[in-house]
Amino acid sequence: MFYWGAAVVLVVSFVLLGALWRRPLLGPHRRGAALGDSVSGLVLGPVRIVAQAISVALFFLVWVSALLGDTDPFENLAPTWIYVIFWLGVPLLSVLVGNVWRGLSPWRGLADLYVWLRELGGAEARPLAEYPERLGRWPGAVALFAFAALELAYSDPSSPRALAFAVAVYTYVALFGMATFGRRDWTRYGEGFAVYFGLLARIAPLYAVDGRIRLRWPLTGLAGKDTTPGAVAFAGVMLGTVLFDGYSRTTTWQDLMAKLDAPYVVDHPTIAELLVTLASVGGLLAGVLLIALAFEAACAVARWTVNAPRSLVPDFVLSLVPIAFVYVVAHYATLFLVQGQFAVPLLSDPLGRGWNLFGTAHVTPDLTVISPNTTWYIQVVALVTGHVAGLTLAHDRAVTLFADRRDALRSQYAMLGLMVVYTVGGLWVLSRG
Repeated sequence: MFYWGAAVVLVVSFVLLGALWRRPLLGPHRRGAALGDSVSGLVLGPVRIVAQAISVALFFLVWVSALLGDTDPFENLAPTWIYVIFWLGVPLLSVLVGNVWRGLSPWRGLADLYVWLRELGGAEARPLAEYPERLGRWPGAVALFAFAALELAYSDPSSPRALAFAVAVYTYVALFGMATFGRRDWTRYGEGFAVYFGLLARIAPLYAVDGRIRLRWPLTGLAGKDTTPGAVAFAGVMLGTVLFDGYSRTTTWQDLMAKLDAPYVVDHPTIAELLVTLASVGGLLAGVLLIALAFEAACAVARWTVNAPRSLVPDFVLSLVPIAFVYVVAHYATLFLVQGQFAVPLLSDPLGRGWNLFGTAHVTPDLTVISPNTTWYIQVVALVTGHVAGLTLAHDRAVTLFADRRDALRSQYAMLGLMVVYTVGGLWVLSRG
């Protein structure tokens, strides 16, 4: 019933878009209204600096907790903070209020501090090299995939010591990248989290440009084409890794992993662990490729349908961004609402030493805050809403590209099919988890 219902909603949305949305309503020309100079100056000035300072302090607290704290992930702040508060909370903030990661990134904060101190001493901070345009978002896609592999493929992803090592490695890469190619270019293309949160922030009604904060219609920031190399790969990582996370919880995958490690788990547990890890990495890659190839195929069909002179991939790739966000909502809403509560007592005792720094160590989370039925309805509504948003973006781009309204509609038949497949496939995976 839900599969058919979701498909019908998408088809009806497609028909309504075709009948009512006859000219571009999104795009760069929709700059929106500027907020007051005092508000913009306050938020982009003192508030941003204070946020960076707090973020850097929390970053070191989490890293020290992972490095020196209790090895039990339920007694250590690091796993909950990284996998729940950071990984799930920042995307939500980004979609609601814009690119908050610009002010919350500890790596950008450290780089800004270094540049400020260097310029204060009279020296000039210059990047060592120019970022190669051909790389595009490929480094960012690799970085985001590596984090997903740690979370979903590694045998003990919640190990505080493993997280301490991973944070140290990522910090080195992030700071080295900014020192080599400059803060702006590396956070735009190479720093995986900055690229990810930046794309999600383009959904938001708020954005900053030329030192001012402006208010616009949601999704406006995703209108237009994206010719950045690696754009499809990055979108594939955003969607495919979450898709695999859902599939890896099905009995089909669990049975396969059990058969894979059964011959070795007793006598050679290290080999069994390695085989399962490699299989999971392979599953992650398969999920990314499945999403990317399905999108490329839909764009090829759309191009053939209207006999377009060039590929339509750059024109429609940003329509995948809202879908990536709702996949996160659908898959992790329960984790965020339940496990996120544990951050409150853990902040008072981040190392698991029996401390009560802020008087919250004995706060008891409510594990019944959301029911299974409510979770399912959230998942269905999120997936359908996100795919309708993707259809809207693709349709707006189509009426921008094609003067003939019939060509604009024909180009969207394949995108409608893609959205139906993504939606029903996502619901199927969630229902089997």
